[in-house]
Amino acid sequence: MVETPGEEAADSVAALDDAAFALMDIWTRAHSAPDVPVPSAQLRAMFVLERGAVNVSHLAGELGALVSSASRLCDRLEASGLLTRDHGRDRREVTVRLSADGRALLDRLRRRRREELTRVLASMPTSARAALLWGLVEFHEAAARPGAGGGTFSLPA
Repeated sequence: MVETPGEEAADSVAALDDAAFALMDIWTRAHSAPDVPVPSAQLRAMFVLERGAVNVSHLAGELGALVSSASRLCDRLEASGLLTRDHGRDRREVTVRLSADGRALLDRLRRRRREELTRVLASMPTSARAALLWGLVEFHEAAARPGAGGGTFSLPA
């Protein structure tokens, strides 16, 4: 039987949900700017490719998409100059990677997000920023543990 979190726990969940929405708003504003020439699905692919070159099948798996859909997405990114295709020696396997322009776009987005986050953090008291950082590190570690995401929790009294 799953227990219902107490009132304090529910307040924490609601506060985290609100904070996540604020972070998503900052993320979305940066990615929806007029100088961002690609829709969100293409940006997701670019973030995958930022980790390194992959074949189209691998990219499709990372995106949870069909290989044919990922291939068309790559066609559009290549036409925009944000992606390059590398044909292997036998030309059967094609590897895709970000172009210099693609990397520059992601760098610009990251810089924009970090500038906005810096403004928000600067408006917080130093002790609150330290507590936030500690809490985010702990949250990240807890979320990365096997089996995380289920069960109940309670806050200390």
